[in-house]
Amino acid sequence: MKLVLVGDGQSPHLLKWARALATRVDLWAVSSRGFSPDWDGVLPLDRRLALDTRPQFEGGNAALLRQLPRLARFLRQVQPDWVHAHYLTSHGTLAWLATRLLGAPGRIVGSAWGSDILVTPQRSRLMRGVTRAVLRACALTTSDSQVMTRAMQALGAGEVMTFPFGLEALPAAPQAGAKQDHLFFANRGLEPIYQPHRVIELFAGVARDWPDARLVVANDGSLRAALERQAAQAGLADRVQFVGRLDAVAQSRCYAQARWYISQPQSDSVAVSVLEALAHGCIPILSDLPANHELVQSGSNGLITANDARLSADQLNPLLARGDAIAQANHHWVAQHALFEPCVERFINRLRAL
Repeated sequence: MKLVLVGDGQSPHLLKWARALATRVDLWAVSSRGFSPDWDGVLPLDRRLALDTRPQFEGGNAALLRQLPRLARFLRQVQPDWVHAHYLTSHGTLAWLATRLLGAPGRIVGSAWGSDILVTPQRSRLMRGVTRAVLRACALTTSDSQVMTRAMQALGAGEVMTFPFGLEALPAAPQAGAKQDHLFFANRGLEPIYQPHRVIELFAGVARDWPDARLVVANDGSLRAALERQAAQAGLADRVQFVGRLDAVAQSRCYAQARWYISQPQSDSVAVSVLEALAHGCIPILSDLPANHELVQSGSNGLITANDARLSADQLNPLLARGDAIAQANHHWVAQHALFEPCVERFINRLRAL
């Protein structure tokens, strides 16, 4: 079965899909930008097409649309069974126009990533209409949460497979005593949609009660300088450490040491980083979003916070008292429900059936 991935070749998430698919299908790939060097070990250069644009996922991608003829020529050369588009309001639109408008070969399968369904269609009637058209053109779509599946179905999607964008490998089970009880970790992008200022606010509340509490903030973004000022103004400059982007090994070390993981986006589906935190036995402190309730029962294996809530040690102490048991339970849940390979196998089997 011949399949062409269409997405952002500089995204680690598309690369993760490529690694999972490469041994299962005759794989080819198209990137709206370029390809990261890690692709060299997954897919030969002659099986890739880089469109070398700089797409903005919120829309207005005229430069990307001008690459439609190149994409159509590539698809005619490859003659795929499936054109698998990732992020539906940009790459899904590109695949839809190439096959429907220019007559390129291949049936469309689409994978939604989150904001392409939960945010972009709400911005304008045009984007809502485009999203509907792409979803209806897909013979099959994938979603990583029940809340996103319902939103896709409301927009007109046909068959939707729901499975988390899970882990490629399960880390070792957390060992009793390995975690630092007052260490917090956060690693979402330092951009407005992820509300990193809320991470600092929540930590500040606990820091008043736990003088030895520390927060490690990984990742980067446009708000970093403002967040560093926020931490300093709260008197936490020596207790909040901004470490920038981490490689996989360093990030795993942070997960393994931290008792707590904080993620506070204003919109999200099931986030890979939250699954990683659960797998490493962290206790998550998450924003009040429907997808987060699919992962966390507040007060049992983590905490769901309202957007204006403050945090204190009194709220965390009952969870901390069961910290090692929660760590084991969260790790076990990921092992049972959120590994990527079995989900991809079911996905491929469904494509073959179709």
